[in-house]
Amino acid sequence: MPGDPWNTPKARELAERRRPGALIRLGREHRAWTLADLGERLGCSPATVSRLERSTRVVDLTLVHRAALEVDVPRHILMHSLAPAAPAAPEATRVTASPHAEEDPMRRRTLLAATAAGPAALLMGLDEALADTPAPTGGGPLDARLATARELYDKGAHGRLLAVLPGLIGDGHAAASSRRELDQARLSSVYSLAAAVLVKVGSYEQARLTADRARTWAEVSGSPLASAAAVRELAIVLRHQDRNEEAQRLMTAAAARVEATGLRTEASTSAYAQMLCTLAYTAARGGRRTEALAMTEEARRAARRLPASAPAGRLFPIAPAAVDLYAVGVHWALGDAGAALEAGKDLRPAQFTTAERKARLGTDMARAWWAWQRPAQTAQALLSAYRASPGEVRDRPTIRSIVTELAERHPRTAGVRELHTAVFSPSR
Repeated sequence: MPGDPWNTPKARELAERRRPGALIRLGREHRAWTLADLGERLGCSPATVSRLERSTRVVDLTLVHRAALEVDVPRHILMHSLAPAAPAAPEATRVTASPHAEEDPMRRRTLLAATAAGPAALLMGLDEALADTPAPTGGGPLDARLATARELYDKGAHGRLLAVLPGLIGDGHAAASSRRELDQARLSSVYSLAAAVLVKVGSYEQARLTADRARTWAEVSGSPLASAAAVRELAIVLRHQDRNEEAQRLMTAAAARVEATGLRTEASTSAYAQMLCTLAYTAARGGRRTEALAMTEEARRAARRLPASAPAGRLFPIAPAAVDLYAVGVHWALGDAGAALEAGKDLRPAQFTTAERKARLGTDMARAWWAWQRPAQTAQALLSAYRASPGEVRDRPTIRSIVTELAERHPRTAGVRELHTAVFSPSR
C-alpha cells in the first residue's frame, strides 16, 4: 500500500467538505478492499457500506466511527469531517442531519404535533435550531446559562428548557468556533442536555440527532467526561429505539475508558458509577439478568466512595441512593416487580437533591406497583411524583399511559381521579 492517502489535498478537501463517508471510501480503496471486505469486518452488507460512503450526512455515527477505525482514518481528520460547519449554507443547498429540514414548515408542525408528547411549538423551535444553527444571542456567560438550563431539567421544567435550548445551541457554536477544547466540551454538554430532555418527552428521532452531535463535539474536545456523558445519552436513545446490543457495546467501551483513568477523583468515580448504572439498566432491558445484577452491584461498590449528596454542578451527580433507585428500574425491566419494590422500599424523596430524582423515585415505584397489579399504590406513587415534578408525569409518554389506564380500569380507586385531572386538565 504505497503512499499516505491522508496527507493529500483530496483527504483535506473531503474533511473540509464534511464527507466522512468519502474518507472511509478513500481508506478502503487505499487498502484495495471491496465493499464486501469492509462490510464483513463491520458485520453489515456491501450495500450498507456503499450507502455509508455515498451519504452526504451522518445517519449512523457509531457505524462511521467503526468503519473509520477499520480503514485507519486518522482521528483528527475524522473529527474535522464530523464537526458541523460554523457558517450556514444557502437554503437551497443546505446539508443537514435533521430528517425534517427539507420538509414544508407546515408539514413539520403537523408531524411534531402528532408525534411529540411535549409542547409542539417548542419542539419545532428546537428542530429548526438543529436544522440550521441559530445566530448567537450574546445572552451572557455560557457556563452560567448552561447551569440554569440543567436546573430546569432537574426541576422537570421541560417546556422552559426546550424554550432556551435553541439560544444555547447558537451561543455554544459561536463559542466552539474558538477551537478551544473547553468551549467544544461545553457545546457537547448543551447537546447532551438537549438529548436528555428530548428522551423525556418521547421525541426519540430528534434525541438521536442531538446525542450524535454531543458525541461528535465531545470527541473533538478530547474531554473523557464529556465523551462519557454524550455516549450515555446516545445509548439511552438507542435503547428506546430497541437497539439494546448497540447501546450495550457503546456503554461498555465508554465505561472502560473512564475506568482506565484510574478513578482518582470523585468526578471520574461518579462518571464510572453512572455508566455502570446505565449499563445495568440497558442489560436488563435486553433480558441479560446476570449481567444487569452484576453491573448494579459494581455500581454500588463504586458509589460507596461518593458523598451522600453530589456537589452542585457535577456532570454525573450520582450518589449511593441513586444507585439503589437504579436497582428498582433494573428489577422492573427484568420483569421482577416484587424485587423492584423490595429494592425501593427504604428509599425516600428526601434522599434526593433534585425534583427530577424525587419524582423519578415515584414513577419507578409506580411502574413496579402497576406491574404488581396494585392500582391504589400506583396512583399514590404517581401523585407523589407529580407533586415533586409535574413534568416527570405529564411529559413522559410511558407514564402518561399508566395514568390513562388507571382512569379507564380503576376510576373509583383512591387518588386516580385526582391524578388524571392533574395530568390531563387543559388548565394546567
